[in-house]
Amino acid sequence: MDVEGKVTNGNSLTLNLEHKATQNDDYGLASAHTIDTDSWQQVGLMLVTSFNCGWILSFSNLVMVPLGWTWGVLCLFVVGLYTAYGNWLLAAFHFIDGRRFIRYRDLMGYVYGKNMYHITWIFQFLTLLLGNMGFILLGGKALKGINSEFSDSPLRLQYYIVMTGAAYFMFSFFIPTISAMKNWLGASAVVTITYIVLLLIVLVKDGKSNSNKDFDISGSEVSKVFNAFGAISAIIVSNTGGLLLEIQSTLRKPAVENMRKALYSQYTLGVLFYYGVTIVGYWAYGTLVSSYLPENLSGPKWINVLINAIVFLQSIVSQHMFVAPIHEALDTKFLELGKAMHSGENLKRLFLLRALFFSGNTLVTAAFPFMGDFVNLLGSFSLVPLTFTFPSMVFIKVKGKTARTEKMAWHWFNIVFSSLLTIATTISAVRLIIENIRKYHFFADA
Repeated sequence: MDVEGKVTNGNSLTLNLEHKATQNDDYGLASAHTIDTDSWQQVGLMLVTSFNCGWILSFSNLVMVPLGWTWGVLCLFVVGLYTAYGNWLLAAFHFIDGRRFIRYRDLMGYVYGKNMYHITWIFQFLTLLLGNMGFILLGGKALKGINSEFSDSPLRLQYYIVMTGAAYFMFSFFIPTISAMKNWLGASAVVTITYIVLLLIVLVKDGKSNSNKDFDISGSEVSKVFNAFGAISAIIVSNTGGLLLEIQSTLRKPAVENMRKALYSQYTLGVLFYYGVTIVGYWAYGTLVSSYLPENLSGPKWINVLINAIVFLQSIVSQHMFVAPIHEALDTKFLELGKAMHSGENLKRLFLLRALFFSGNTLVTAAFPFMGDFVNLLGSFSLVPLTFTFPSMVFIKVKGKTARTEKMAWHWFNIVFSSLLTIATTISAVRLIIENIRKYHFFADA
Protein backbone atom coordinates (compact mmCIF):
# COMPACT_ATOMS: atom_id res chain seq x y z
CA MET A 1 0.00 0.00 0.00
CA ASP A 2 1.57 3.28 -1.12
CA VAL A 3 0.88 6.58 0.55
CA GLU A 4 1.56 8.83 -2.43
CA GLY A 5 3.06 6.68 -5.19
CA LYS A 6 6.70 5.95 -5.87
CA VAL A 7 9.71 8.01 -6.85
CA THR A 8 11.83 6.55 -9.60
CA ASN A 9 14.52 9.22 -9.81
CA GLY A 10 17.87 7.82 -8.79
CA ASN A 11 18.44 10.54 -6.19
CA SER A 12 15.06 10.09 -4.57
CA LEU A 13 13.57 7.45 -2.35
CA THR A 14 10.49 5.28 -2.54
CA LEU A 15 7.90 5.80 0.16
CA ASN A 16 5.71 2.88 1.19
CA LEU A 17 3.52 2.58 4.21
CA GLU A 18 4.37 -1.04 4.91
CA HIS A 19 7.15 -3.38 3.89
CA LYS A 20 8.81 -6.27 5.56
CA ALA A 21 11.59 -4.74 7.64
CA THR A 22 15.07 -5.24 6.31
CA GLN A 23 18.48 -4.38 7.69
CA ASN A 24 18.83 -0.59 7.40
CA ASP A 25 22.48 -0.39 6.30
CA ASP A 26 24.04 1.74 9.08
CA TYR A 27 20.59 2.33 10.55
CA GLY A 28 19.68 -1.16 11.70
CA LEU A 29 16.85 -2.64 13.72
CA ALA A 30 19.15 -3.99 16.44
CA SER A 31 17.79 -2.81 19.79
CA ALA A 32 17.83 -3.88 23.41
CA HIS A 33 14.16 -2.87 23.63
CA THR A 34 11.03 -4.55 22.32
CA ILE A 35 9.94 -3.87 18.73
CA ASP A 36 6.74 -4.69 16.82
CA THR A 37 4.61 -6.11 19.67
CA ASP A 38 2.18 -3.50 21.04
CA SER A 39 -1.41 -2.75 19.99
CA TRP A 40 -2.54 0.72 18.96
CA GLN A 41 -4.97 0.72 21.90
CA GLN A 42 -2.06 0.27 24.31
CA VAL A 43 -0.03 3.01 22.69
CA GLY A 44 -3.06 5.30 22.46
CA LEU A 45 -3.76 4.87 26.17
CA MET A 46 -0.10 5.55 26.92
CA LEU A 47 -0.21 8.79 24.92
CA VAL A 48 -3.44 9.97 26.55
CA THR A 49 -2.21 9.34 30.10
CA SER A 50 1.38 10.49 29.56
CA PHE A 51 0.42 13.82 27.99
CA ASN A 52 -2.02 14.39 30.87
CA CYS A 53 0.78 14.23 33.40
CA GLY A 54 1.36 16.89 36.04
CA TRP A 55 2.94 19.21 33.47
CA ILE A 56 -0.57 20.30 32.51
CA LEU A 57 -0.74 22.03 35.89
CA SER A 58 1.63 24.71 34.60
CA PHE A 59 -0.07 25.45 31.28
CA SER A 60 -2.70 27.87 32.60
CA ASN A 61 0.16 30.12 33.68
CA LEU A 62 2.51 29.47 30.77
CA VAL A 63 -0.08 29.62 27.96
CA MET A 64 -3.13 31.61 28.96
CA VAL A 65 -1.58 34.37 31.10
CA PRO A 66 0.72 35.67 28.31
CA LEU A 67 -1.93 35.30 25.57
CA GLY A 68 -5.25 36.12 27.24
CA TRP A 69 -8.60 34.63 26.31
CA THR A 70 -8.87 35.32 22.59
CA TRP A 71 -5.33 34.55 21.49
CA GLY A 72 -4.95 31.84 24.10
CA VAL A 73 -7.88 29.74 22.95
CA LEU A 74 -7.08 30.41 19.28
CA CYS A 75 -3.43 29.36 19.66
CA LEU A 76 -4.40 26.26 21.63
CA PHE A 77 -6.57 25.15 18.72
CA VAL A 78 -4.33 26.19 15.81
CA VAL A 79 -0.98 25.09 17.27
CA GLY A 80 -2.55 21.85 18.51
CA LEU A 81 -3.89 21.10 15.04
CA TYR A 82 -0.57 21.99 13.43
CA THR A 83 1.27 19.71 15.85
CA ALA A 84 -1.14 16.85 15.17
CA TYR A 85 -0.49 17.28 11.44
CA GLY A 86 3.29 17.20 11.95
CA ASN A 87 3.06 13.92 13.85
CA TRP A 88 0.59 12.45 11.35
CA LEU A 89 3.02 13.27 8.53
CA LEU A 90 6.06 11.89 10.33
CA ALA A 91 4.29 8.60 11.05
CA ALA A 92 4.23 7.85 7.28
CA PHE A 93 8.03 7.84 7.14
CA HIS A 94 8.42 4.92 9.53
CA PHE A 95 9.00 2.89 6.34
CA ILE A 96 11.00 4.18 3.36
CA ASP A 97 12.19 2.08 0.47
CA GLY A 98 11.58 -1.16 2.33
CA ARG A 99 13.45 -0.02 5.43
CA ARG A 100 11.93 0.44 8.85
CA PHE A 101 13.21 3.30 10.97
CA ILE A 102 12.78 2.77 14.69
CA ARG A 103 14.67 5.95 15.64
CA TYR A 104 14.17 9.51 14.45
CA ARG A 105 17.91 10.09 14.05
CA ASP A 106 18.19 6.98 11.85
CA LEU A 107 15.52 8.33 9.49
CA MET A 108 17.19 11.73 9.16
CA GLY A 109 20.60 10.13 8.69
CA TYR A 110 19.33 7.84 5.95
CA VAL A 111 17.62 10.64 4.05
CA TYR A 112 20.09 13.51 4.60
CA GLY A 113 23.35 11.94 5.73
CA LYS A 114 25.46 11.69 8.86
CA ASN A 115 25.38 15.40 9.70
CA MET A 116 21.59 15.36 10.02
CA TYR A 117 21.86 12.12 12.01
CA HIS A 118 23.97 13.91 14.59
CA ILE A 119 21.88 17.11 14.54
CA THR A 120 18.70 15.10 15.11
CA TRP A 121 20.40 13.12 17.86
CA ILE A 122 21.40 16.35 19.64
CA PHE A 123 17.99 17.99 19.23
CA GLN A 124 16.06 14.93 20.32
CA PHE A 125 18.20 14.01 23.30
CA LEU A 126 18.32 17.64 24.44
CA THR A 127 14.53 17.68 24.33
CA LEU A 128 14.24 14.45 26.29
CA LEU A 129 16.86 15.43 28.88
CA LEU A 130 15.21 18.78 29.57
CA GLY A 131 11.83 17.08 29.66
CA ASN A 132 13.02 14.58 32.24
CA MET A 133 14.44 17.39 34.38
CA GLY A 134 11.05 19.04 34.21
CA PHE A 135 9.41 15.82 35.37
CA ILE A 136 11.81 15.50 38.31
CA LEU A 137 11.05 19.09 39.29
CA LEU A 138 7.33 18.41 38.92
CA GLY A 139 7.51 15.40 41.24
CA GLY A 140 9.53 17.38 43.77
CA LYS A 141 6.97 20.21 43.80
CA ALA A 142 4.15 17.69 44.29
CA LEU A 143 5.88 16.12 47.30
CA LYS A 144 6.67 19.52 48.79
CA GLY A 145 3.03 20.50 48.26
CA ILE A 146 1.99 17.55 50.42
CA ASN A 147 4.47 18.51 53.14
CA SER A 148 3.28 22.13 53.04
CA GLU A 149 -0.25 21.04 53.94
CA PHE A 150 1.00 19.64 57.25
CA SER A 151 3.87 22.00 58.09
CA ASP A 152 4.47 25.73 57.97
CA SER A 153 8.18 25.05 57.40
CA PRO A 154 8.45 22.23 54.87
CA LEU A 155 11.75 20.74 53.85
CA ARG A 156 13.69 22.38 51.04
CA LEU A 157 12.57 21.51 47.52
CA GLN A 158 15.90 19.81 46.82
CA TYR A 159 15.10 16.98 49.25
CA TYR A 160 11.95 16.18 47.33
CA ILE A 161 13.77 16.42 44.01
CA VAL A 162 16.18 13.75 45.23
CA MET A 163 13.26 11.56 46.38
CA THR A 164 11.63 11.95 42.97
CA GLY A 165 14.82 11.08 41.11
CA ALA A 166 15.17 7.95 43.24
CA ALA A 167 11.58 6.90 42.49
CA TYR A 168 12.06 7.42 38.74
CA PHE A 169 15.28 5.43 38.88
CA MET A 170 13.58 2.47 40.56
CA PHE A 171 10.71 2.43 38.08
CA SER A 172 13.02 2.63 35.06
CA PHE A 173 15.14 -0.22 36.44
CA PHE A 174 12.26 -2.62 37.02
CA ILE A 175 10.20 -1.44 34.00
CA PRO A 176 12.99 -0.76 31.50
CA THR A 177 11.07 -0.35 28.20
CA ILE A 178 7.96 1.30 26.77
CA SER A 179 6.33 -2.07 26.06
CA ALA A 180 6.95 -3.14 29.67
CA MET A 181 4.67 -0.29 30.79
CA LYS A 182 1.65 -2.28 29.56
CA ASN A 183 0.53 -3.51 32.98
CA TRP A 184 0.85 -0.03 34.49
CA LEU A 185 -1.18 1.92 31.95
CA GLY A 186 -4.58 0.93 33.33
CA ALA A 187 -3.69 2.11 36.83
CA SER A 188 -2.11 5.24 35.37
CA ALA A 189 -5.32 6.00 33.45
CA VAL A 190 -7.43 5.61 36.60
CA VAL A 191 -5.28 7.94 38.69
CA THR A 192 -5.03 10.41 35.78
CA ILE A 193 -8.79 10.70 35.46
CA THR A 194 -9.14 10.85 39.24
CA TYR A 195 -6.78 13.75 39.77
CA ILE A 196 -8.14 15.70 36.78
CA VAL A 197 -11.75 15.32 37.92
CA LEU A 198 -10.91 16.33 41.49
CA LEU A 199 -8.85 19.23 40.19
CA LEU A 200 -11.65 20.49 37.95
CA ILE A 201 -14.14 20.31 40.84
CA VAL A 202 -11.93 22.50 43.03
CA LEU A 203 -11.16 24.87 40.14
CA VAL A 204 -14.86 25.40 39.41
CA LYS A 205 -15.55 26.00 43.11
CA ASP A 206 -12.69 28.50 43.39
CA GLY A 207 -13.64 30.19 40.13
CA LYS A 208 -17.23 30.76 41.28
CA SER A 209 -16.09 32.24 44.60
CA ASN A 210 -13.40 34.44 43.06
CA SER A 211 -15.07 37.67 41.97
CA ASN A 212 -11.90 39.73 41.50
CA LYS A 213 -10.31 37.93 38.58
CA ASP A 214 -8.00 39.91 36.34
CA PHE A 215 -7.39 38.77 32.76
CA ASP A 216 -5.37 41.74 31.51
CA ILE A 217 -2.01 40.97 29.91
CA SER A 218 0.68 42.90 31.79
CA GLY A 219 4.13 44.08 30.72
CA SER A 220 5.63 46.22 28.00
CA GLU A 221 4.87 45.60 24.34
CA VAL A 222 8.26 43.93 23.89
CA SER A 223 7.78 41.61 26.86
CA LYS A 224 4.28 40.74 25.67
CA VAL A 225 5.67 39.60 22.33
CA PHE A 226 8.42 37.49 23.89
CA ASN A 227 6.01 36.00 26.43
CA ALA A 228 3.60 35.13 23.63
CA PHE A 229 6.29 33.11 21.85
CA GLY A 230 7.03 31.39 25.14
CA ALA A 231 3.35 30.49 25.38
CA ILE A 232 3.43 28.98 21.89
CA SER A 233 6.41 26.86 22.98
CA ALA A 234 4.40 25.59 25.93
CA ILE A 235 1.47 24.65 23.67
CA ILE A 236 3.83 22.63 21.49
CA VAL A 237 5.18 20.86 24.58
CA SER A 238 1.64 20.03 25.68
CA ASN A 239 0.97 18.25 22.38
CA THR A 240 4.14 16.44 21.33
CA GLY A 241 7.38 14.96 22.64
CA GLY A 242 9.70 14.55 19.67
CA LEU A 243 9.84 10.76 19.95
CA LEU A 244 7.10 9.55 17.62
CA LEU A 245 9.19 7.06 15.63
CA GLU A 246 10.56 5.51 18.81
CA ILE A 247 7.02 5.00 20.09
CA GLN A 248 5.90 3.76 16.68
CA SER A 249 8.64 1.11 16.68
CA THR A 250 6.81 -0.74 19.44
CA LEU A 251 3.63 -1.10 17.37
CA ARG A 252 2.74 -4.26 15.54
CA LYS A 253 1.96 -4.03 11.84
CA PRO A 254 0.45 -2.13 10.14
CA ALA A 255 2.61 0.29 12.12
CA VAL A 256 1.71 3.46 10.19
CA GLU A 257 -2.03 2.90 10.38
CA ASN A 258 -1.81 1.88 14.03
CA MET A 259 0.31 4.90 14.95
CA ARG A 260 -2.22 7.22 13.40
CA LYS A 261 -5.02 5.52 15.33
CA ALA A 262 -3.08 6.09 18.54
CA LEU A 263 -2.55 9.75 17.58
CA TYR A 264 -6.30 10.15 17.03
CA SER A 265 -6.78 9.01 20.65
CA GLN A 266 -4.33 11.61 21.92
CA TYR A 267 -5.68 14.50 19.86
CA THR A 268 -9.32 13.81 20.69
CA LEU A 269 -9.74 12.28 24.15
CA GLY A 270 -6.37 13.32 25.51
CA VAL A 271 -6.55 16.95 24.42
CA LEU A 272 -9.95 17.39 26.09
CA PHE A 273 -8.36 16.80 29.49
CA TYR A 274 -5.19 18.88 29.29
CA TYR A 275 -6.80 21.75 27.38
CA GLY A 276 -9.73 21.65 29.78
CA VAL A 277 -7.48 22.04 32.82
CA THR A 278 -5.53 24.82 31.07
CA ILE A 279 -8.63 26.86 30.29
CA VAL A 280 -10.55 26.27 33.53
CA GLY A 281 -7.45 27.03 35.63
CA TYR A 282 -7.09 30.40 33.92
CA TRP A 283 -10.80 31.10 34.31
CA ALA A 284 -10.63 30.33 38.05
CA TYR A 285 -7.66 32.53 38.99
CA GLY A 286 -6.96 34.84 36.06
CA THR A 287 -3.46 36.26 35.84
CA LEU A 288 -2.76 35.14 39.42
CA VAL A 289 -2.75 31.49 38.41
CA SER A 290 0.42 29.76 39.59
CA SER A 291 2.95 27.95 37.43
CA TYR A 292 2.02 24.93 39.58
CA LEU A 293 -1.77 24.98 39.77
CA PRO A 294 -2.24 23.13 43.11
CA GLU A 295 -0.56 26.08 44.85
CA ASN A 296 -3.74 28.07 44.09
CA LEU A 297 -6.24 25.50 45.33
CA SER A 298 -8.35 26.55 48.30
CA GLY A 299 -8.88 23.06 49.65
CA PRO A 300 -10.11 21.14 51.48
CA LYS A 301 -6.73 19.90 52.66
CA TRP A 302 -7.37 16.25 51.82
CA ILE A 303 -8.06 17.10 48.16
CA ASN A 304 -4.86 19.12 47.88
CA VAL A 305 -2.90 16.25 49.42
CA LEU A 306 -4.58 13.68 47.20
CA ILE A 307 -4.04 15.67 44.00
CA ASN A 308 -0.36 16.21 44.77
CA ALA A 309 0.09 12.54 45.70
CA ILE A 310 -1.55 11.38 42.48
CA VAL A 311 0.46 13.85 40.41
CA PHE A 312 3.64 12.41 41.90
CA LEU A 313 2.63 8.79 41.34
CA GLN A 314 1.33 9.42 37.84
CA SER A 315 4.49 11.24 36.87
CA ILE A 316 6.56 8.15 37.65
CA VAL A 317 4.80 6.29 34.84
CA SER A 318 4.46 9.24 32.43
CA GLN A 319 8.09 10.34 32.55
CA HIS A 320 9.19 6.87 31.50
CA MET A 321 7.66 7.22 28.03
CA PHE A 322 9.35 10.56 27.36
CA VAL A 323 12.83 9.39 28.35
CA ALA A 324 12.63 5.90 26.79
CA PRO A 325 14.68 6.76 23.64
CA ILE A 326 17.65 7.71 25.81
CA HIS A 327 17.32 4.48 27.78
CA GLU A 328 17.08 2.55 24.51
CA ALA A 329 20.23 4.14 23.11
CA LEU A 330 22.21 3.42 26.28
CA ASP A 331 20.84 -0.10 26.67
CA THR A 332 21.51 -1.00 23.03
CA LYS A 333 25.09 0.24 23.30
CA PHE A 334 26.06 -1.18 26.69
CA LEU A 335 23.90 -4.26 27.32
CA GLU A 336 24.67 -7.67 25.87
CA LEU A 337 21.99 -7.99 23.17
CA GLY A 338 22.37 -11.76 22.94
CA LYS A 339 21.20 -12.17 26.54
CA ALA A 340 17.91 -11.39 28.27
CA MET A 341 17.65 -7.88 29.66
CA HIS A 342 17.25 -9.24 33.18
CA SER A 343 20.13 -11.68 32.98
CA GLY A 344 22.75 -11.33 35.71
CA GLU A 345 25.30 -9.32 33.72
CA ASN A 346 22.71 -7.12 32.03
CA LEU A 347 21.04 -6.37 35.36
CA LYS A 348 24.31 -4.98 36.70
CA ARG A 349 24.80 -2.83 33.62
CA LEU A 350 21.16 -1.72 33.60
CA PHE A 351 21.39 -0.68 37.26
CA LEU A 352 24.55 1.33 36.60
CA LEU A 353 23.15 3.02 33.48
CA ARG A 354 19.92 4.08 35.18
CA ALA A 355 21.74 5.20 38.34
CA LEU A 356 24.19 7.39 36.43
CA PHE A 357 21.47 8.91 34.26
CA PHE A 358 19.10 9.86 37.07
CA SER A 359 21.88 10.97 39.40
CA GLY A 360 23.07 13.48 36.81
CA ASN A 361 19.61 14.70 35.88
CA THR A 362 18.55 15.01 39.52
CA LEU A 363 21.63 17.06 40.37
CA VAL A 364 21.06 19.51 37.51
CA THR A 365 17.36 19.82 38.38
CA ALA A 366 18.14 20.57 42.02
CA ALA A 367 20.55 23.31 40.92
CA PHE A 368 18.13 24.98 38.46
CA PRO A 369 14.57 24.58 39.84
CA PHE A 370 12.77 26.80 37.31
CA MET A 371 9.85 24.83 35.89
CA GLY A 372 8.68 27.38 33.33
CA ASP A 373 12.14 27.59 31.82
CA PHE A 374 12.27 23.88 31.17
CA VAL A 375 8.93 23.93 29.37
CA ASN A 376 9.70 26.97 27.20
CA LEU A 377 13.21 25.94 26.19
CA LEU A 378 12.00 22.41 25.51
CA GLY A 379 9.36 23.69 23.10
CA SER A 380 11.59 26.12 21.25
CA PHE A 381 15.14 25.28 20.23
CA SER A 382 14.72 21.54 19.70
CA LEU A 383 11.07 20.48 19.70
CA VAL A 384 9.89 22.93 17.02
CA PRO A 385 12.24 21.60 14.30
CA LEU A 386 11.65 17.99 15.37
CA THR A 387 7.90 18.44 15.06
CA PHE A 388 7.51 20.73 12.05
CA THR A 389 10.73 21.32 10.11
CA PHE A 390 12.22 17.85 9.79
CA PRO A 391 9.07 15.98 8.63
CA SER A 392 8.64 18.47 5.76
CA MET A 393 12.33 18.14 4.90
CA VAL A 394 11.89 14.38 4.64
CA PHE A 395 8.80 14.81 2.46
CA ILE A 396 10.66 17.08 0.03
CA LYS A 397 13.56 14.65 -0.23
CA VAL A 398 11.41 11.54 -0.58
CA LYS A 399 8.57 12.90 -2.72
CA GLY A 400 10.17 15.95 -4.31
CA LYS A 401 10.15 14.59 -7.88
CA THR A 402 6.53 13.47 -7.93
CA ALA A 403 4.64 15.71 -5.50
CA ARG A 404 2.32 18.38 -6.87
CA THR A 405 3.49 22.00 -6.85
CA GLU A 406 1.07 23.07 -4.13
CA LYS A 407 2.30 20.29 -1.84
CA MET A 408 5.91 21.26 -2.38
CA ALA A 409 5.04 24.90 -1.69
CA TRP A 410 3.24 23.89 1.50
CA HIS A 411 6.22 21.95 2.83
CA TRP A 412 8.69 24.70 1.93
CA PHE A 413 6.41 27.09 3.81
CA ASN A 414 6.49 24.71 6.80
CA ILE A 415 10.28 24.68 6.75
CA VAL A 416 10.68 28.45 6.53
CA PHE A 417 7.90 29.25 9.01
CA SER A 418 8.98 26.70 11.61
CA SER A 419 12.61 27.82 11.30
CA LEU A 420 11.60 31.40 12.05
CA LEU A 421 9.42 30.14 14.89
CA THR A 422 12.40 28.23 16.30
CA ILE A 423 14.49 31.41 16.36
CA ALA A 424 11.76 33.52 17.96
CA THR A 425 10.77 31.00 20.63
CA THR A 426 14.40 30.23 21.50
CA ILE A 427 15.16 33.93 22.04
CA SER A 428 12.08 34.13 24.26
CA ALA A 429 13.15 31.09 26.30
CA VAL A 430 16.73 32.32 26.75
CA ARG A 431 15.41 35.72 27.83
CA LEU A 432 13.27 34.04 30.51
CA ILE A 433 16.20 31.96 31.73
CA ILE A 434 18.39 35.04 32.08
CA GLU A 435 15.66 36.78 34.09
CA ASN A 436 15.29 33.81 36.42
CA ILE A 437 19.03 33.41 36.89
CA ARG A 438 19.02 36.99 38.16
CA LYS A 439 16.08 36.21 40.43
CA TYR A 440 17.18 32.83 41.80
CA HIS A 441 20.46 31.37 42.99
CA PHE A 442 21.81 27.86 42.51
CA PHE A 443 19.88 25.26 44.51
CA ALA A 444 17.17 27.82 45.30
CA ASP A 445 14.22 26.61 47.35
CA ALA A 446 11.81 27.73 44.60
